[in-house]
Amino acid sequence: MRTFIKISTLALAFGLTTTMQAQVTFGNMQNMISRDKNGINQFDVKKDNVEYKGLSVDLGAAFALQFQALNSFNGHENLPAPIANYRLNGLENQINLPTANMTFGAQLADGVRVNLDLYLAARHHNETWVKGGYLQIDKLDFIKKDFLAGFMKYATIKIGQMENNYGDAHFRRSDNGSALVNPFIESNIMDSFTTEPGVEVYYNRSGFVSMLGVTNSKLNQNVNEIVASAPTASAPNPNTTVSPTFLAKFGYDKQVDKDLRIRFTGSLYHCANTSGNLYSSERAGSRYYYVMSHQTYTGTTGLVYNNATLNADGTSTDALAGNATTGRFNPAFGNWARSYMFNPFVKYKGLEFFGTFEIATGGDKKGVDEKRTVNQYTADLLYRFGASENFYLGARYGTVSGKLANADTDSITINRIEASAGWFMTKNILAKLAYINQNYKNFKQFDAKGNPNDLYQGKFDGLMFEAVITF
Repeated sequence: MRTFIKISTLALAFGLTTTMQAQVTFGNMQNMISRDKNGINQFDVKKDNVEYKGLSVDLGAAFALQFQALNSFNGHENLPAPIANYRLNGLENQINLPTANMTFGAQLADGVRVNLDLYLAARHHNETWVKGGYLQIDKLDFIKKDFLAGFMKYATIKIGQMENNYGDAHFRRSDNGSALVNPFIESNIMDSFTTEPGVEVYYNRSGFVSMLGVTNSKLNQNVNEIVASAPTASAPNPNTTVSPTFLAKFGYDKQVDKDLRIRFTGSLYHCANTSGNLYSSERAGSRYYYVMSHQTYTGTTGLVYNNATLNADGTSTDALAGNATTGRFNPAFGNWARSYMFNPFVKYKGLEFFGTFEIATGGDKKGVDEKRTVNQYTADLLYRFGASENFYLGARYGTVSGKLANADTDSITINRIEASAGWFMTKNILAKLAYINQNYKNFKQFDAKGNPNDLYQGKFDGLMFEAVITF
């Protein structure tokens, strides 16, 4: 029945498309960042001079497929009963779950367009899932011809549930099937990404970049009253509300001459009472499948199921979708969160540098307002070459350090080195090959129940290949 409905829907859509062709153009979109190679290093929003020719429709998609040859290790040896049969999952050299995105858009009026993004298949959500959608306004002529034209010449307004513009790193990250803009396989260790409903206002002029935004701080929308949990020793003051999240970005971006471009931005994310987390809201999942995960074993209080596949009893509590961020780090702040990100970018001919310096702070735990800080430093160095810079070689070093709780004596540290090579077969097709080495330091050997900590003296390394098609 579902197959019949899908076929019928496609047939109807085709019929409507054929009927509308006389009235609707296709692909004549204004102020849109290209999804192919031309969109690389295009940050924030852009203005162009594309003429408005009436209602126009846009359709795009992105596909990504990886071959993974990674192995993970930790420092657990000769463990006593009952945890003697604990060990990490063995990993095969195999193909990961293929991922795909789809984008629909329409130019609704002069300077006004709408965009809808979907995940067709993802590690976290195997089914089709709406990432978000937004309205982008670059002119206010729908109110009155040339209304605030002097301001709107440099301004852009985005409204909707969308990828919120905190920092510049999310413009160079892999977004499920859309991975053409990322010269590496994975995103940052502490991956800042969220989609919340709100408004962002941009004003970019004479090289100066600025953005102010506000969201409702919720990833999943509802109107339920927030009822505080009963106070406990570890959460003496649970949240009774969810505050708006405020976003800001200021910087400078200048093409100095035909060979040199310089950009530097500083960004702020702040939520006084948080219901979500900037580092846990990404719904696609990491590229490093199953690394640093354990098999089913007998724990100190009973059976501990495999946290990379389905439970032994057939339930899906710890299935792939429930452990989708292996290889990343979430600082897990509690009642409030504030992060600053600084991003320098320099491109001289084919040589390219991009950096991330991030200071993330927040309530120590849920209901505990004591400040805890986690820092992230990442540096990408890339050399693009070939007639149209269709080849590149690159290296990335990233490190994250901070305490998992203020009561801890030592800070944990995660280091990652990734070396990458890429070939743009066309503007829409990219092949990447990368070597990855990631290490975990100062993680405790056992958790509070006495079970082994997967990340104790942890390490994973190996090769990955990725093929990306985007249009």
